[in-house]
Amino acid sequence: MVNFPYRYLVGIDGGGTSCRARICDLDGNILGEAKTGSANILLGSDIAMASIQQAITLAAQQAQLTTADYPTMSVGLALAGAEQQQAWHAFMQQPHPYGAITLNTDAYGACLGAWGGKDGAILIAGTGSCGILLLNGNQHIVGGREFPISDQGSGAVMGLHLIQQVLLSVDGIVPKTELAHHVLTHFDHDIDAIVSWSKTARPCDYGQFSPAIFSFSERNDPLAISLLQQTAADIEMWMQALIFRGAHNICLMGGIGEHIQAWLTPPMQHRLATPQGDAMDGAIAMARSNHNLFVR
Repeated sequence: MVNFPYRYLVGIDGGGTSCRARICDLDGNILGEAKTGSANILLGSDIAMASIQQAITLAAQQAQLTTADYPTMSVGLALAGAEQQQAWHAFMQQPHPYGAITLNTDAYGACLGAWGGKDGAILIAGTGSCGILLLNGNQHIVGGREFPISDQGSGAVMGLHLIQQVLLSVDGIVPKTELAHHVLTHFDHDIDAIVSWSKTARPCDYGQFSPAIFSFSERNDPLAISLLQQTAADIEMWMQALIFRGAHNICLMGGIGEHIQAWLTPPMQHRLATPQGDAMDGAIAMARSNHNLFVR
């Protein structure tokens, strides 16, 4: 790598639920990895930076590196919320000890990783959701405007719909299924507790119910099935939007994306491609050069 002034590449994949850090040498050999809490910058630039620095510290310990090595690190940040320009600038104005940082969205990092740095499209369906197409040097984004106004097809929206249906079942408006009983038990059958919880619940708090939805669908629970059908329809909506913009095949990524594929219609299943790598691979690629979404 000619005239590259840093000794280490650091990739950060930061979403609404967790922040992953990977430290590599310039040949791409992994030296250390770690995972901490949320690094969605819309939840607060300081909160995201704290998670990132904690993750890098833990990964550096694995790699037997110290704070003295931080100025020799180039950090690629693939973070949820980075598409919001004000939040992007607020984050980039924070002090940091690293040699260089470049910030783009978690979807951008995932797309770079999925297609080996080449053109292609992905749809992330995890705690949140976002679609991105990289084509001829341009970046086309659909969705990703954060919960609750966007993020259809995500664990957070699916969890929100679940809570709404559970409350309707309490009022006798819809049937109370086994899944609804499961959620009520989680809150000790205290409706006031659900209401109080909702006042401060984050996307990951709603998303925590996703595994139960998939599990109860295997028992033919009507509520679970309807929620997964709606989630699949939402994901197909984003896929169609990417296809309209020029995508041929799409990598479906994220915890929901990995488990929802069987619920998609056959034409959409045939559009799916296997990712070559993940967002961590993309974030490491970002660390090699300037991939900033906006100009500082």
